[in-house]
Amino acid sequence: MKTVDIPSIRSEDGDPVTQTLVEALPYVTRWKGCLLVIKLGGSALDAERAVLEDCVHLRRLGAIPVIVHGGGAAISAWLKRIGKESRFQHGLRVTDAETRDVARMTLIGEVNASLVALVNSLGGKAIGLSGLDGPMIRAHYHREYGDIGFVGEIDSVDPEAIRAVADLGYIPVIAPIGYGPDGEALNINADTAAADVAVALQAEKMIFLTDVVGILNGAGQLISEVSEEELDGLIADGTVSGGMIPKVKACQRAMAGVHQTHIIDGRYPHALIRELFTVHGVGTMISKSQS
Repeated sequence: MKTVDIPSIRSEDGDPVTQTLVEALPYVTRWKGCLLVIKLGGSALDAERAVLEDCVHLRRLGAIPVIVHGGGAAISAWLKRIGKESRFQHGLRVTDAETRDVARMTLIGEVNASLVALVNSLGGKAIGLSGLDGPMIRAHYHREYGDIGFVGEIDSVDPEAIRAVADLGYIPVIAPIGYGPDGEALNINADTAAADVAVALQAEKMIFLTDVVGILNGAGQLISEVSEEELDGLIADGTVSGGMIPKVKACQRAMAGVHQTHIIDGRYPHALIRELFTVHGVGTMISKSQS
């Protein structure tokens, strides 16, 4: 026999669990059939289990999550193991042939494979892809800052392989390696890859899971919502600075085909579910400008 306390009917605040469910219910059907591109990288990879659990739950609810991941820390760790120094220019990894091979093996063979395995162990179904498959991501050599080796700037994204995997009920997990003009594998910035994948898919949302809470104003308060047209002003006045600028610019890039983008702290427990299924969310949401 199991007994419980009789619930109070006089509480002014109500049961917090019930309140949470009531708040979430309108969103349960809202995301059914919607493509959601989720960029997982940086310190968010340390909280990958909770993020991937959220993705499995989203798939069960009928949403279509597509994961694009980074892995810069893992690449740097492997380079250190072989006695090779990591070098960067303007935030891009200088990538000679040896570094390119390490990046390809690490992103596809280690990071991608481990994410796929974890999704499967959580009861979901995932298939790993890279920009070489299809080929999905075609790119040319990035030369804006001079010769930095096998670094790619995206020309086009063919979403056919992603859609085929998703249509079979799997969660696509994509490593940011591109197919160069001469068939060479090119290292692609993961934020840019996620933005261009989202545009190619005409996704409902693109969500950056990172190691910051979102965009903060001058007083250190979280800006929970901002319009696309306000972003340049926030960069110009210094509200958005440092490492947040590339994230915001990737969001701007994605807005060419995506309805809304989000920047949220992937270290926050189940941040993805909280952002999508609660009124206030946990990060910054960027919406298209109203014309």
